Amino acid sequence: MPEGMNPMDAMQGANSPTVTGNKGLQVEEPLIFEMDSPGKSAVDLPPAPETAGGDRLGGLKRKSRVGLPGLSEPEVVRHYTRLSQKNYGIDTGFFPLGSCTMKHNPRLNEKLARLPGFSDVHPFQPTKTVQGALELIDTLADWLKRMTGMPAVAMSPAAGAHGELCGMLAIRAALEARGDARSVVLVPESAHGTNPATAAAVGYKVRSIPANDAGRVDVDALKEALGPDVAAFMITNPNTCGLFERDMVEISAACHDAGALVYMDGANYNAIMGRVKIADLGVDAMHINLHKTFSTPHGGGGPGSGPTVLSDALAPFAPLPFVVKQGEGWHLVEHEADPACSAAGMKPFGRMKGYHGQFGVFVRALSYMMSMGGDGLRQASDDAVLNANYLMAKLSDVLTPSFEGPTMHEALFDDRFLKDTGVSTLDFSKALIDEGFHPMTMYFPLVVHGALLMEPTETESRQTLDVFITAVRALAEKAKGGQAKEYFAAAPHLTPRRRLDETRAARKPVLRWTAPEETVDA
Repeated sequence: MPEGMNPMDAMQGANSPTVTGNKGLQVEEPLIFEMDSPGKSAVDLPPAPETAGGDRLGGLKRKSRVGLPGLSEPEVVRHYTRLSQKNYGIDTGFFPLGSCTMKHNPRLNEKLARLPGFSDVHPFQPTKTVQGALELIDTLADWLKRMTGMPAVAMSPAAGAHGELCGMLAIRAALEARGDARSVVLVPESAHGTNPATAAAVGYKVRSIPANDAGRVDVDALKEALGPDVAAFMITNPNTCGLFERDMVEISAACHDAGALVYMDGANYNAIMGRVKIADLGVDAMHINLHKTFSTPHGGGGPGSGPTVLSDALAPFAPLPFVVKQGEGWHLVEHEADPACSAAGMKPFGRMKGYHGQFGVFVRALSYMMSMGGDGLRQASDDAVLNANYLMAKLSDVLTPSFEGPTMHEALFDDRFLKDTGVSTLDFSKALIDEGFHPMTMYFPLVVHGALLMEPTETESRQTLDVFITAVRALAEKAKGGQAKEYFAAAPHLTPRRRLDETRAARKPVLRWTAPEETVDA
């Protein structure tokens, strides 16, 4: 708050039509520290007992306030409830973030993940007490292998980038085992940004492969770059432009002919599950984001899970642990010295994490797969692609599609439609917030200038998409009208907080609240 400003004036904002700053039932919410009433507490704590020797803290008793705000229980509950009501999530509206697959997750799967037999298991329990959990992991692994056509899967990776790391470590182990350690990984411009980061983390040099005019890998440039120093080619398919890499079989063959292996980023698997056998594409490794494709909410940083399917060339090097069937029961192989490891011909490169994978995510994923069935999973990907192409068809005349032809799971536009309007991609997206929608992904992928990337997924109805389309069309026409530059530059207008100074927030972030000097006890 600026020095000298009245707190009520700060709460109201410059354009607030009300005394309180509230808008109808949308209550203005200060920081919890600003609601502090010194001496007030929601609980009564007994005084610390004195010991025979006096102060049991050894003279280290606090001489100043602890710094926590004093509030009653109702004030605490109302504060956090009101904050939760300001969140935008998939349960409150359409979330068209491209390459993120923010879709509805059936509550049935949440209920099953919370069953005591699943939610209460512990990784230190003896395996004889968690036979059902081990069977679930093995059953889910079998589903993933059948869907992709791959012979093996590592279940322990914790999320997408962790799955990439798993695949690349398996590739490195396989190359070293044949005495052919290589130094370079090729990555196309249309890949996810984690791909080159993962390759570098494993110790490889990264070389970029350009895209062609159709937004796909330039196959001739790739073939020219292949050589005896290339360990692998990492490709995202469908790629971040929302396009399927239709030359994938030729790409894999070229890499294998050069002695390199192929890693395919499966973050966009939601567009092809049930339709494409990954093994048929010649891929050696691919992670699958269970939290994107198979029913786990992943906004806010988690939870995630990234099982990595592996080809025959990489299967022996899959990491520990893994589940095997022994007689009538299930056994968890956790050490390379385990006889079951050598019996299976395994040479694991090590472990990916301390325990056995993200078990709660496993439960949700298997529940989703079994309730949907193979035909339901195929329909989900069909509907996701249909919805993306519906957006493309309905918006192409007012926005500017980045590439010609049908798309896969997402529709990609660029900012050419805003040329000479004075309105930026950021301005346009901020104005969409006033219409009640979370903005689409902006400025990504980097290969497209001023990108607007929209992924509707399969769970959005035509009615929802029509309302979104109406809002986007109206904003596009308003921007092209030439009289709304100031309106867009100030958007959003109707939110509890207006647009931040993003440059200042990035360069001088205020990450913690500091009490004014006069309120701190000496």
